[in-house]
Formats: sequence, C-alpha cells, structure tokens
Amino acid sequence: MKGKARQVFFFEKKNQKTFNNERCLETSRPYYQKFFGSFFQKRTLALLFLLLTAVNDPSEMLPDHAQELRAEKIGSQLRCLVCQNESIEDSAAPLAKDLRHLVRVQVAAGDSDQQVIEWVVARYGSFVRLKPPFEPATWLLWFSPLLALAVGGCWIVLGRRKPAAPEPLSDDEQQRLAQLMMRE
Repeated sequence: MKGKARQVFFFEKKNQKTFNNERCLETSRPYYQKFFGSFFQKRTLALLFLLLTAVNDPSEMLPDHAQELRAEKIGSQLRCLVCQNESIEDSAAPLAKDLRHLVRVQVAAGDSDQQVIEWVVARYGSFVRLKPPFEPATWLLWFSPLLALAVGGCWIVLGRRKPAAPEPLSDDEQQRLAQLMMRE
C-alpha cells in the first residue's frame, strides 16, 4: 500500500480490514469477487435446497401418467392458501401438499376436472381458484382495472383544465389597493 491511494467504501468501519481500490488485503482476489463469490455460493446452496425439496415428490405422483397430468392441470388452477399467489402445484407448503393429495385422490376415484374443482371450492371457498369466475360477487374484481383507468383519466382531464380568469377589481377595490400600496 505504499504510495497507493486508499479508497474507503461506504460499508467500511474503522475496526474492519480495509480495502485498496484493486485488492482485498486478506486475500489475493479482488473484493468484488470475494463478495459475489460468497453471494453466488449462498444462492447455489439455496437453489440446491429447493431442488432437493421439490414439490413433485415421486410418492405424491399417480401411477397412471394421464391421471397425473390431469391432477397437475387441476392443481395449477387452485391457489395455495398459505402462499396465496402460487398454485398448489408450485407451492412447497404442507397445506398445498395436502391439497395436492386430495386432488389426486379425487382424480384417481374417477371424478371429472370440474367435479374436483367444485369439490375443493365447496370445501375452501371461491378464493381457492387462481382465476376467479365471472359472477356478480366478483364483478368489482374484474372491473376494478377499468374503473381505475376511468378515475385516473377523469383526474387527468379535470386536472389539466385551466382555472377561470379572476374577475377584474371593482373601482372601490382598486382605490383600496392604491391606498395600501402608498402606505408601503
């Protein structure tokens, strides 16, 4: 570090080891490789963990491939009640696993796709569908984007209006203004 200017970073504390502008003092790797190396290692471990705990556990799958595809199709239409923005096929929550099992039992029993979905909706409510049906109870949900656009358009149109020109001062008001201006 003799003769080289030392660069101080915003995350550096007084008692931590310092960095120069090219190399980390404790290793020969550049500091950005040290940081990103550990970051990517952590990310890789997290991805490996997710792959090992995958939702498509072979013990969950149906022996008949056609029935398994039907069960996956039905499961992709049903919302995980824990995650709320994932289908039960994509979720790793225990409740989603239970729902996947219930769907597979219904499919194996020979129920149609519609019967299985109606059975789950009857048990858990209409919220369990990822795509809500178009019915009077959900009209606000379906039309709220249009309503928001209409309100925003009205606000823009009304906001761009030029204000009305002020009325001219009467003779009395002009005299009063002149008196006030002369005082100052």
